[in-house]
Amino acid sequence: MSLFESLPKYEISGRNKTLDLSQPHVMGILNVTPDSFSDGGQFTAIDRAVAHCQQMIADGATIIDIGGESTRPNASIVATNDEIQRVVPVVQAIRQHCGDEVWLSVDTSDPAVMQAAFDAGADIWNDVRALKREGAVALAAKLDIPVMLMHMRGEPTTMNDLAQYTDVVQEVTVELAARIEKVTSLGVKRENIIIDPGFGFAKDYEHHCALLKHLDELKPLGLPMMFGISRKRFLAEVLTKSGAGSVITTQAVERDAIGTAAGIFAIQQGACIIRTHNVSMMQQAVALWHQLSEYHES
Repeated sequence: MSLFESLPKYEISGRNKTLDLSQPHVMGILNVTPDSFSDGGQFTAIDRAVAHCQQMIADGATIIDIGGESTRPNASIVATNDEIQRVVPVVQAIRQHCGDEVWLSVDTSDPAVMQAAFDAGADIWNDVRALKREGAVALAAKLDIPVMLMHMRGEPTTMNDLAQYTDVVQEVTVELAARIEKVTSLGVKRENIIIDPGFGFAKDYEHHCALLKHLDELKPLGLPMMFGISRKRFLAEVLTKSGAGSVITTQAVERDAIGTAAGIFAIQQGACIIRTHNVSMMQQAVALWHQLSEYHES
C-alpha cells in the first residue's frame, strides 16, 4: 500500500453509532491499574482518569481503551471483583462527563468484567486472549459488539517461552485465522471482529521486526487491524541497537517518538486503529498523513 492510499473500507457499529475505519483512528490508553509497565498507578483515582480521558479526546482520540489488568510479561491475574471495581466506575464516570460519542473500549479477558462494563456504557471488547476464557465467546455473541482479537500464545506468565516461530508472519496469520473461524462458528459476527497482531506478546525482537515489516500480509484476513506497540520494550531495543543510546530507552515515556513513527508505518500497511499512550503526538502524525493523502489525490 502506498503511504497516500486510503485504508480498506471497514466500519464498526454499536449503540446506535458507527465508526468509519477507512481513515485511521487514534485509540488512547487509559490504564486504571496499579502496576502497568508505563503508567501504573497514575489514573486509579476516578477524577484523574476522567481528566486524562478528556485530555485525550481533546487531543484527537476517538476511542479510549480502559484496562484494569496489567498484561505485561509475568503479570499476575487480577481477581474478577477487583477488575470490576477498577474499570466500571471509570466507564460510568467517562460516560457521565464525556458523553456518548466517544467509543469506550475495555481491555479485559474476563466475561464478567466485560458484562459489567457493557452495562455501564462500554462499546468495544479488547481481549488480548482472543475470547479464550470460559464464557467469553458466548458473551461476545450475545452482546453483539465490536471485539478485538489479539494474537498471543500462552499467558503473560508463560508467553516469552512460547516465542518460537519458523515464519512469524505466516504463523501469526494462520493462528489468527483459526481463532476467527472458531469464534464466528460459535456466533460472533465477522463484521464485529478487529484483529491485533499482538506486538509485545509471545514475540522477540526479530519477530517484531519481521511482523512490523510485513503487516500488510495480514490483509487477506479481510478484517480491520488495530496496532498497539506504544512504549513497548521492542522500541527500546530498536533505539539501543541503532546506537541512539540507552538513556532515552530507560523510561517508557521516552519511546513515544519512535512509537509514533511505527504507527504511521502500520497505517501505511493497512492498520485502521493506532493504540497509544501519547494521543497528541500520534494525532499530529495522523494529521500529516491526512494532509499528504489529500495532496496526493489532488
